[in-house]
Amino acid sequence: MTDPLTGPVTEPVPPGERERVWSGGPWERTYGYCRALRVGERIVVSGCTAAADPEVLAGRDAAPQLRVALDTGLAAIRELGGDLADVVRTRMYVLDRADCDAVGAVHGEVFAAHPPAATMVLVAGLLHPDMRVEVELEAVTG
Repeated sequence: MTDPLTGPVTEPVPPGERERVWSGGPWERTYGYCRALRVGERIVVSGCTAAADPEVLAGRDAAPQLRVALDTGLAAIRELGGDLADVVRTRMYVLDRADCDAVGAVHGEVFAAHPPAATMVLVAGLLHPDMRVEVELEAVTG
């Protein structure tokens, strides 16, 4: 696990308890959420972007931003004991309709061997003006 204030923490979590991963990002504490949460065999990952406070990685290009965001989400799933093959659902929030095919292609490449249920939604805006895409992931282990 990672604590938002002190960094990585390794402590066992009793069975049935909730296990959390923190990114240390600027919005977690203010908005009251964690990067990912595991309850039993279910892992849910909050919206991931290409944010690297105070900037956004990959410029204003949605496809590489999705790669960064998926890497972030999958890292959280792995930290909680899951893997890419355990992902059962993704939700992608895309700022511009023109980016949908490129975003979908990246999603298709990453999940080619294990396609999850997926949703893509056009949105009016994201938290940073350079963000083009955000993604949520859900996984079931075991």
